[in-house]
Amino acid sequence: MPEVSLRIPQIGEGLQEARLVAYLKQPGDLVKRDEPIYQMETDKAVMDVESPQDGRIVKWLAEPDTILKIGAEVLVIETSEPSVAPSSPAPQTPEATEEQIPVGGNEIRLQIPQIGEGLQEARLVACLKQPGERVKRDEALYQMETDKAVMDVESPYEGEVVEWLAAPDTVLPIGADVVLLRTEGVSPVATGVSHSAPVSQAPLSATRPVVVSEGRRTDIPPRTRAYAKSKGLSNEELESVPAAGSKLMPEDVDAFLAGSTAAAIVKPPAGQGYSEQPMSPKQRNLMSRLVRGNQLAVPGTMTVAMDWTGIEALRAEFKAKGDEFKPSAFTMFAYAVAKATRDHPAFRSMIVGDGVIRTYDHVHLGIAVALPGDDLVVAVVDDADTLNWRTFADMCREKIELARSGKDQANESVTISLTNMQAFGIRDAVAVVVPPGVATVFLGEPYNGLDQSTSDVRIKRYANLGITIDHRLVNGVGAANFQNAIKHNVENIRDLIHT
Repeated sequence: MPEVSLRIPQIGEGLQEARLVAYLKQPGDLVKRDEPIYQMETDKAVMDVESPQDGRIVKWLAEPDTILKIGAEVLVIETSEPSVAPSSPAPQTPEATEEQIPVGGNEIRLQIPQIGEGLQEARLVACLKQPGERVKRDEALYQMETDKAVMDVESPYEGEVVEWLAAPDTVLPIGADVVLLRTEGVSPVATGVSHSAPVSQAPLSATRPVVVSEGRRTDIPPRTRAYAKSKGLSNEELESVPAAGSKLMPEDVDAFLAGSTAAAIVKPPAGQGYSEQPMSPKQRNLMSRLVRGNQLAVPGTMTVAMDWTGIEALRAEFKAKGDEFKPSAFTMFAYAVAKATRDHPAFRSMIVGDGVIRTYDHVHLGIAVALPGDDLVVAVVDDADTLNWRTFADMCREKIELARSGKDQANESVTISLTNMQAFGIRDAVAVVVPPGVATVFLGEPYNGLDQSTSDVRIKRYANLGITIDHRLVNGVGAANFQNAIKHNVENIRDLIHT
């Protein structure tokens, strides 16, 4: 069967690159047409990209978290289908089905294409060809806008534009008639079948005629209108925003807002009693991971109390020395977790496809880091189980600071993650595990509890250690053994650090 390289699709006007977020299929996995195969992120959205055909994943040509140029090769797929476009578009672009309905002779009605799961409508932004004008196959025919992007839709045939069936700035349901095209060399009996219309999202050429609605400014690109809407500007307010150049750009909107009282909060209709604002890209990314995790993982959670006195005592000693090296209690805890993975390979493992377990030689330890605005990113300490105490502590601090600057380091090799809620007064919680990770370890706030090692009534400092596992790979006893290994390391932290 032939092998075909698939490429990062063009997703919107002016976009030059995208980040490969995650593989949704692994080499050897079978994939069906229209099934999500990877996730990508642009400055517009995080999205699933679907396979254009049935086949089998051969190999990935880029690693997750890699920034790729639009059109770059991303994977090789083996397919039995006879023809595959070398640059397969994302589900958010109108590569999807476009119906051609015969109306007599060789005249065909083209419809607004299906642009992705859940989308119900699109706005006709501009007619790029006028009645009587010739159009070539794959030449941009009109421009449309959805809540995901602004894009040019290309003609599937060579011919002549007869009539536009909708006016620019009209919001049309998916599948609505948009243009009547007189084709050449196309049999009317063949026009009732589905056709995948080629698409590009290149910026409009300055020579293309753009038809705009009466009364609207002609110097406002659709992406600027979408940006202004996300910032809470009404169409009426946008009309008054001055442009620094020949076109009104998002930077002009920012400058206008900086000098006004307008807020980046969408104004609700009068009397509705709520406000709206766009979700941050980081939160959209996290949401995508969580939704995927909820669909795949079979979670199980358990908690155990750890004697916390040793870590608190050692922390006090480090602070009393007065030098620059003042590792936190959490850093010591993270070291205890990393060392525990050496003898528990299941927690250095992930599921590949439907029946393969991949075990890494060393653990890539994820650490959840909260950002202002309740955003959440992940710091990653690679090969954490191989590092000595001082190197681990320094690396941990470096990677957490990098995460606090906004750099999300999450990647497919992170099999276990830590979440620390000690500073927030949370003693217990049910953590979420996100595949391909196999476990999330939770650390709760220290508290005074009854000493469990003696029958005498006395107080001891404890902290709860919770773990959520993906039950598809780890069972209860395996999780308990790993949890107890972490507990042992914590309660003997002095010996562990000085080993």
